[in-house]
Amino acid sequence: MAAATCLQMLRRACSFGGRVLRPSGSVSSPLRFFGAPLSRVSAVCRKAAVTSPRGGGAAWTVAAAAFSLFSSSSEEEKEKMAASKEDELILLLKKAKSRDHPQLSVLRGELEAATSYLHAAAVIAQQERHQTAIIYTYSQMANLAYVQGHLTQAEKLFKAAMSYMLAGGMPQDDNAFVEMSLKLATMYAQDDKAELAEHGFRFCLETLEAKVQKFDERPADQLTEAEELLRKDTRLLLGLCLDSHARYLAAAKRLAQAAAHYRKALDICRQEQGPRHHQTLVLMSDLATILDMQGRHDDALALIREAVDAGRASGHQDLHVLLANMAAVLLHAGRHDDGVRAFREALQLARRADDREAVGHILRGLGQEAEQDAT
Repeated sequence: MAAATCLQMLRRACSFGGRVLRPSGSVSSPLRFFGAPLSRVSAVCRKAAVTSPRGGGAAWTVAAAAFSLFSSSSEEEKEKMAASKEDELILLLKKAKSRDHPQLSVLRGELEAATSYLHAAAVIAQQERHQTAIIYTYSQMANLAYVQGHLTQAEKLFKAAMSYMLAGGMPQDDNAFVEMSLKLATMYAQDDKAELAEHGFRFCLETLEAKVQKFDERPADQLTEAEELLRKDTRLLLGLCLDSHARYLAAAKRLAQAAAHYRKALDICRQEQGPRHHQTLVLMSDLATILDMQGRHDDALALIREAVDAGRASGHQDLHVLLANMAAVLLHAGRHDDGVRAFREALQLARRADDREAVGHILRGLGQEAEQDAT
């Protein structure tokens, strides 16, 4: 099978983007600015036609026919062997993808099975020297290692994948490379490696801002369809970088910078995804939390209430998260009864959604209020 054909199959079977992981500690759901679901791999036609020689004597005809048959059989056998390896590789990747799941506490065994499939796929990819498959398997193994808290292993795998990217001629401002750099920066932030985290975030932001500026300098009607798609992906990735860095800044109590980053991320999401998109509402909630931490309770309440109202109207899958965040703002604003009511509604919805992390967060909030009432 031609390398180009296999590359197309792998791109259909799996994408580099995937679920972007965020550090734990927030009740908000992780943003998924981009990353396509696994698609079914279509059959690939293989040509095995043999052209019979024309003219010449009987001896030439027999010799030529014998050579054609021998050559065709050998090539077909090689192709079948290569195809079987690629089919096995893609099947392993699909199995690994089907077992990837964000709820680690519930499906740890599933993640371990996914890791096993990816290890097997990595062996085949290395044997076949298939660079695209190697990069994909390494990056996915790194994602799973990160989810399971194996940060050192995840770092090594991400760096290995990035080395293959650069060796294959990928420029450092390619979105796939920047996204992986963002994951490393997020890991460094979680592991309290401040200097490495800051360097990583700065690289991602400066690289993407430069790319976005180049797109902005061109009239929109002069962009091709592919360029417009790249423009949108680049802006969304910039939004994700701003969001991730904002979380890091908020954890470091650098609230003014965090708020500025959240506003930029929110503007991007509104423009590219729409004012009532799932991720737009999450960012509104995150920004409201920062405003609340700054003591700007009225501004925070107006923003989170808008997000909750939009979430109710759209059937937001994490409405309980928005409600819990609004409850906290209400309590900080001195509206005790309203805050408790919002917490109780959020608790009911969180239990219905079987969101155990959110349930624990809400119960802690209610417990603190009960303690304050007792005193």
